[in-house]
Amino acid sequence: MSDDRDDATLSRDIAREAGRLLLQMRREFYDEQSSPVDKQTANRLRDAADARSNDLILERLHAARPQDSVLSEEAKDDESRLSAERVWIVDPLDGTWEYGQNRKDFAVHIALWAHGELHACTVDLPAQDITRSVLDPVTPSALPTDRPLRLVASRSRPPATLEATREALERIVRQAKVNDFGVEIIDVGSVGAKVGEILAGRADAYLHDTGFYEWDVAAPYGVAEHYGLRAAHIDGSPVTFNHMPPYVEDLVVAHAELYPYLRQALAEASGS
Repeated sequence: MSDDRDDATLSRDIAREAGRLLLQMRREFYDEQSSPVDKQTANRLRDAADARSNDLILERLHAARPQDSVLSEEAKDDESRLSAERVWIVDPLDGTWEYGQNRKDFAVHIALWAHGELHACTVDLPAQDITRSVLDPVTPSALPTDRPLRLVASRSRPPATLEATREALERIVRQAKVNDFGVEIIDVGSVGAKVGEILAGRADAYLHDTGFYEWDVAAPYGVAEHYGLRAAHIDGSPVTFNHMPPYVEDLVVAHAELYPYLRQALAEASGS
């Protein structure tokens, strides 16, 4: 290796640098606008930011770990990664739409898939000035008992059974005397930002059932597990990475105490 930083530190440092670049680009872009930004104009920012963040991350990774493979949303896929021992999985700008809307719920994802396991996972939330990493110390937290439980879902592609799951979960946790305030649904942009809401104590689980890509999932998945959350496919099986195509069909991330109740609610909602 040509860089003496360990993998986790390298991942965190590069993600933070990319996050600073994204903020600078957006700040300069909006400072230059003399009128409200239309969709086409904002799309130019999104495209430029995706490309420049990707270039920065790949340049840093190739300089520090020249023998490693990389799977990135914004780079051409190389099938040689399938036989590589170490593959960095990168989303240089997750939550691109939210980024272009000048929102805070976007992220930079960097993770390493090595020898069949996730390592060195980082989710940087630059507009929130928060970096979640496997280097972070962890203090377990209890489920809230003074507010409703909250399920995070995609605003554009919520699970088909989301409302049925919410209703079932509300009944199950009341019967189990876990929480008497009910269950709410909230929507957030980036997968990393969704997991961040759970880690910040503002939400308790995240559901997605319509599929997305490995770069959307890998870093948030690894960070969630590091923090003691339960992360898995909806059927409870673990998510694995470095496949062709690099597709993840569904995902559940939940507070460990809530997870068994959520599994029960999902089963009821799906009729299984």
